[in-house]
Amino acid sequence: MAEVELHHVRKVFPGGSVAVDDVSLTALDEEFLVLVGPSGCGKSTVLRIIAGLEDETSGTVSIGGTVVNGMPPKQRDIAMVFQNYALYPHMSVEENMAFALRLRHLPHRQIDELVLDTARVLGLDELLGRKPKTLSGGQRQRVAMGRAIVRQPRVFLMDEPLSNLDAKLRVAMRAELRRLHSQHRVTTVYVTHDQIEAMTLGDRIVVMDQGRLQQIGTPHQLYHDPKNIFVAGFIGAPGMNFARARLREDGTPALAVGDHRWPLPAGHPNVPHSLAGGLATAVVLGLRPDAFVWPAPADRPHLRVTAIGVEALGHENHVLFAAPRDEDDPGSQLWAGVDGEDAVPLWTAKVDAHCPVMPGEEITFGVNLDAAHYFDPASQLSMSAHDVQAEQAEAIPTPA
Repeated sequence: MAEVELHHVRKVFPGGSVAVDDVSLTALDEEFLVLVGPSGCGKSTVLRIIAGLEDETSGTVSIGGTVVNGMPPKQRDIAMVFQNYALYPHMSVEENMAFALRLRHLPHRQIDELVLDTARVLGLDELLGRKPKTLSGGQRQRVAMGRAIVRQPRVFLMDEPLSNLDAKLRVAMRAELRRLHSQHRVTTVYVTHDQIEAMTLGDRIVVMDQGRLQQIGTPHQLYHDPKNIFVAGFIGAPGMNFARARLREDGTPALAVGDHRWPLPAGHPNVPHSLAGGLATAVVLGLRPDAFVWPAPADRPHLRVTAIGVEALGHENHVLFAAPRDEDDPGSQLWAGVDGEDAVPLWTAKVDAHCPVMPGEEITFGVNLDAAHYFDPASQLSMSAHDVQAEQAEAIPTPA
């Protein structure tokens, strides 16, 4: 097996477009590492650079401790699974899976054994004689994965392999991928734009935006400790709700959110030191949809809103309503994802499926500020990260 390491990799296309901007990361041996981000963020370009299908402008790429810059794909000992399956239509399932092995001139008996063993694992043993056009989308995807597995590479590279499947089949194939990885333990780098796919598959996740790495961490870390506003808004479905808030001292520190005054949870570890100590007076408040409580308990701050829409999902409802707006602070709309003055930013609350509210009706939520996130409006970084950086800076002795 092998680690995959990228050190300060940069890719600039002709014309000056920067697709990958100073990316450094490591896929550990036997790890399932997922690259996720919106379309155009550079994640597929990173994968193609690892595969040798795209040349990096600068930086180094290593596989198993060997620098592979300039090395052709066939010498990197990787196997790639593509979004469009890339099967040979004139070949049978067996021929597709055996093709790369025959190019390596392995003995026929060994090829037959490898193909049959892999086909049994993937439930393809009864389909070996069929052509790709006679298979369903899920079966074709399993053939594409089988063709990669049978090669026994050091690294699997997967570029949105499930995006052409329907929702139910994607769920089944995610489980299949996890099972296969647990069985074979091959280092895997997987690209997707679907953050749910990333959260359910990845041992660790790399979040990218505009060619730059935003954060690397476990699914739990990214969800509960996002390092900036982009990661906080991208990870989680529905996304995090944002609003600009101001710290007010009316006897006890309180957040002014629109027309509301919500006391800061005294001594709670989620509250940044700089905010609790009054050093920061402006903040971007982030609340996930499950931070709203219905029925509203008496010991929580309250938010009374008019439901604009209700999405009934069976096991829960999503209530959409206008975000609190500060009439004296036009910039407050920006953090709710709206740039225009006339647009109405929406927040989403997750509530019990039996919540009786209908569109146009009023409802009162409790607001669980213990679960709130706080971001610096200028840098868009988590204020907790700011506090850690400040503490680290204070710990560094100054030269005499």
